[in-house]
Amino acid sequence: MITPSAYAWTEGETLGQHFESRGISRRDFVKFCTEIAVVLGLGSAAGPRVLKALEAVKRPSVIWLQLQECTGCVESVLRTANPTIGDLLLDVVSLDYNHTLMAGAGEAVERAKQSAMAANKGKYVLVVTGSIPTKEGGIYTMVGGRTAEDLVKEAAEGAAAILAVGACAHWGSVQAARPNPTGAVGVRDIIKNRPIVNIAGCPPIGDTVTATVVHYLTFGRLPSVDREGRPLFAYGKRIHDQCSRRAHFDAGQFVESFDDESARKGWCLYSVGCKGPETFSPCPIFQWNTRTSWPIGAGHPCIGCTEPNFWDTMTPFYGRLPNVGGFPVEQRVDTIGAALAIGAAAGIATHAAATVYTQIRRRKATHQVPETGTETENDDG
Repeated sequence: MITPSAYAWTEGETLGQHFESRGISRRDFVKFCTEIAVVLGLGSAAGPRVLKALEAVKRPSVIWLQLQECTGCVESVLRTANPTIGDLLLDVVSLDYNHTLMAGAGEAVERAKQSAMAANKGKYVLVVTGSIPTKEGGIYTMVGGRTAEDLVKEAAEGAAAILAVGACAHWGSVQAARPNPTGAVGVRDIIKNRPIVNIAGCPPIGDTVTATVVHYLTFGRLPSVDREGRPLFAYGKRIHDQCSRRAHFDAGQFVESFDDESARKGWCLYSVGCKGPETFSPCPIFQWNTRTSWPIGAGHPCIGCTEPNFWDTMTPFYGRLPNVGGFPVEQRVDTIGAALAIGAAAGIATHAAATVYTQIRRRKATHQVPETGTETENDDG
């Protein structure tokens, strides 16, 4: 249903055997596994473990549902680098259903989906892009006369694991923004009894999707996740902490308006709305379009698209975040120095007062200083 590989798989063939039959060298396979291990944050030393697991794995079935969305997530995955989308779909997994990438349409492919789910029940990976509308009986997204909620519940029932790909599948994205007229929700709001990983972003970086699939094939489980269900290997750090412009933030060098001199110098975009200090994403490391660039690298502030409800919490997109920690060391050093001097003076004064008080107490204890009441009493006597 998708363009067939020139190297057909045989029944029961492992991935290692398939690559060997294609003439792919052992060296290239080792290199591929090492690169994936690095992307997963395991380090190059984990390459042999990935290699051993992938050599023995048999081609898994993938069912990919596209619901209420713009197809941007699919477009992003099409631009993956390691492995490429061709490697992933034709050599690593069997994509048995995806209505955008399929050549066919209509009843034939719907029957094919049902057949694939039945044949691989309990073993296939379910990928979901797009939100799930819940208002008005879910009528806002229908495929083959059935609602998105009905379709995702059916597909989840036989899935071994679920990848919710993109902000829409994560929490609803733009459709769920106030006032959320369709009642859009993410996969985790509907499915409660299956392991789910949220690959966040609007859209997410394609390499994050493919690396998550390889992690599942290697270890037989989804990767460790944060409290939002995002894989920690990709979303474990803030953009702000990995940004190539971080030194300019620390130096107090900010772009104040687009295309000004500071923008041409590549200074920090915080003042023009960058949400990097509150956004967990691998953008600075993985980058986009086969690691060509990324939004901040191209001169545009981060809009926080990997964070839940970013359409509501991060807008206006060009408004500055309040109360971001840290201080610009170059622009504020005089202020900081003055504050330290004031603090030092206050400390000296406090120390002097404490010293006088201690001396008075000591003299009282040795009767060198009479009590006020006693002194008055002696004068009267």
